[in-house]
Amino acid sequence: MLFCFVCLLSHFLSRFPVKMEFENNFGQIQTPKYDCLLFDLDDTLYPLSSGLAIACRKNIEDYMVEKLGIDESKIADLCNLLYKNYGTTMAGLRAIGYDFDYNEYHSYVHGRLPYENLKPDPVLRTLLLSLPFRKVIFTNADKVHAAKALSRLGLEDCFEGIICFETLNPIHKTAVSDDEDDIEFLGHRLNSSTSTSNGSEIFDIIGHFSQPNIGSVLPKTPIVCKPTEAAIERALKIANINPQRALFFEDSVRNIQAGKCLGLHTVLVGTSQRIKGADYALESIHNIREAIPELWEGEKVEPGYAGKVAVEASVTA
Repeated sequence: MLFCFVCLLSHFLSRFPVKMEFENNFGQIQTPKYDCLLFDLDDTLYPLSSGLAIACRKNIEDYMVEKLGIDESKIADLCNLLYKNYGTTMAGLRAIGYDFDYNEYHSYVHGRLPYENLKPDPVLRTLLLSLPFRKVIFTNADKVHAAKALSRLGLEDCFEGIICFETLNPIHKTAVSDDEDDIEFLGHRLNSSTSTSNGSEIFDIIGHFSQPNIGSVLPKTPIVCKPTEAAIERALKIANINPQRALFFEDSVRNIQAGKCLGLHTVLVGTSQRIKGADYALESIHNIREAIPELWEGEKVEPGYAGKVAVEASVTA
């Protein structure tokens, strides 16, 4: 009788590894699923309602009219086509033949943003500092804007490094050097200069799409930016991130989907509706703990902490 009981117990344990779970929970150290959190900046670490995105779009349009001499009546269509096909309007402008100084562009577009709308966010700061992982910013914006935005939010010391426009586009040299990219990632200053075009005429991208020509091909851009796989791959290499063990926070659906294609675990920020390519969806970045509690597994949680969360919203995981 005892033998039958032992056999049954052995069979049960073989199907349901209770003993292993016990050992993992109490006797062994499990490897965390993630070892790095990769965060977009704009409209991810602060809400779209801040007004910076709208102001940025207006500044880009003004730059195109005032500095590049583009007909104002074409601006809306041109911006939409460039953004859709090249990731950023800036990348698209360079692709179709406009030559301009990158620093001047960034200064014009970001220099006049209403940064006063960004307020210190102690709730998010506490959340970020409580996460026991590497944390890295990955933005298409320039380093001056990134530093200013993080400073206004009170988050400037929450991240190991910033991967930004200058990191992905080392325009101070003719060849990309892994060593120099690492220096930029770690925060050292660079002296950048503008790459020049060959003086070719402007490609009519509006005409290209309004009157499709089988032989017409979109020109390539010299600028590396999200959502291209090249940009994400370069960022991962620069920061020495294993995509299989990284969690990518983004407000852009196409950036999320591009990251997913390269093996990143993904979190769409700004909506509770999870879309294809997103492993999680957060209405607000403040909802990390509610949506992904496993990030804090094994960490001591202070009683009553959940009551400090500023934004309560539904999440999808």
